[in-house]
Formats: sequence, C-alpha cells, structure tokens
Amino acid sequence: MQVFRGIPERSDHGCVLTIGNFDGVHRGHQALLAKLVTKSRANGLPSAVLTFEPHPREYFTHENRPIRLTSLREKIQRIADQGVDRLYIGRFNARFAALTAESFIEDILIRGLCARHLMIGDDFRFGKGRQGDFAMLETTGRTVGFTVEAMHTLVHEGERVSSSAVREALAEGDMPHAARLLGRPYSISGRVMHGDKIGRTIGFPTANIQLKHRSPPLMGIYTVSVEGLTDRPWPGVASVGVRPTINDAGRPTLEVHLFDWNTECYGAHLKVNFLAKQRDEERYDTLEALTAQIARDAEQARAHFAQNPL
Repeated sequence: MQVFRGIPERSDHGCVLTIGNFDGVHRGHQALLAKLVTKSRANGLPSAVLTFEPHPREYFTHENRPIRLTSLREKIQRIADQGVDRLYIGRFNARFAALTAESFIEDILIRGLCARHLMIGDDFRFGKGRQGDFAMLETTGRTVGFTVEAMHTLVHEGERVSSSAVREALAEGDMPHAARLLGRPYSISGRVMHGDKIGRTIGFPTANIQLKHRSPPLMGIYTVSVEGLTDRPWPGVASVGVRPTINDAGRPTLEVHLFDWNTECYGAHLKVNFLAKQRDEERYDTLEALTAQIARDAEQARAHFAQNPL
C-alpha cells in the first residue's frame, strides 16, 4: 500500500475512494474496505482511503476528545492488511477546517484525489459547519462525473458495530465482546523500551512497551499473548496503568511479563493481544504485597493458557 502524507494539489489518475477515521479498523470498517477493494478492481481503478490526523473531533473538542483505539502506525497497518492500494493522511488544521463544502468537493475530491466513485456512510458530513452531506455529493457527482454510494452501519450478532462500542467493551473489561466487534483480540503495538527494571528484582521481569503520547482505552491487569518475538504468539500477563505502588508520575505504562522468556528484547516492536481482563490496577502498601499479587496474576494467566493453548 502506498501511504501519502497530505493530499496532492492535482491528480489525473482516478480512484475509488472512501473517507473516514477508521479508528480500530473494526468489522464495520473491514466490510467497507472489502467493498471498496472489490469495486475498485471491478472498475480497473486503485482503491484509496482518505483519513485525517488529527481526527476532526480531536481538533474541535480538545477536552472531550475520544480515546484512540489505535495509533496512526497501527491504523496504517490494519488498512494495508485489507488490500487497499493507497492511503492519504490529510492534516486537519485551521486551514482545512475553514474549507467550505464546495471547496472540499472541488479541491480535495475532484482535483486532489480525482475520485471516480465515492463510498461513504450515509451520515457523512463535511466542510465548514458540516454543511456538506450525501445529497450534495450525489448532486455534484452527476454534474462533474463521479458516483456516490452509501454504506450503512454493519450489524454483527444484532449489535451495531462502531468504535464507540469497542471503547465501551474495553472500558467494561469485556475482552471477548471487544474481540467480536473487532474481528480479532484488541491489541496495542509498540517498541520495547528500557524501564526502571524493578520487575527483575522481584522475580517478574517485564518488557516495557512504549505507549507514546496516547491514553490507552483500557486499564488493569490482563492475560495476553505477544507477537513479534518468535514465529508464534508468546503467553504472558500484562499491566496497563500508572503503577501506583511504584511511583506517582501518573503516566500510563504497558508492562508485559513473558512466561519462561529469558532473552533481552529491547528495541523489538511487539504486538500485545489482550485476551482476558483479570482485575483493576491497585495500590499496595509494600513491594512484597505487590509481588505476591503479581504471582497470583501470573498463575491465573497460566491457567487460562492451560485451557486455551496458543
């Protein structure tokens, strides 16, 4: 997949295009992208996705911005996995927010991306003040030569699939529910960084996964599998939280204790799959009490894998 930072000023090569945030790339997104790729191949045109960084909702609502399910890197990989040909990442800033609906169609869809067919949600709104809608696209398309297709929300097992529903499942600790909505276990990817190495002093060395600047959509202790170490997933137990027993910095960290793993993995890029939530994060009065609880957490995770082998 080709990835473009920004939108070209002009393109003479047509495409079949969809537009959206695609946070999490859940089952609904996957269904849309599958139809996009099928349509593009039937028309002999490349499939293209336009997304924005930051998401418009993050730009307009700084205090109440939604917690991201995926980092930009993870989203790019998930979209690539669906067979899309091109991904355009538009910078959403004051200049972009000021575009009228008419300018969005002319500058972005027609001149910049040369869209021949557009697949969007029937509730899609665009342009300054959200003045543009599906009807405007249909009317303009008939005049300038592109077609528009409405995509309806996917319902899976009687439930509307959305990024918000995934966030709610994660917040409730219902990992099987989140996995059903995503079509896979929820995961966080990142590079292994050096930590304070307290874990190895208490008999539970951990891989510290870089969370960058985001707030994770889940907190607590989890049974996990880890990809990126060998050619198969590796079992472990993970903590996502602020480590109240160790410090009061307040910044979330992701630490994974890998079962029976004795090799350094600093610098490795790992994907942590969250399979089951065990409990919420707690503060302990002593390091000994924390160590005893970690031992119980590890035992619970091992019991999970004894019944559900990887």
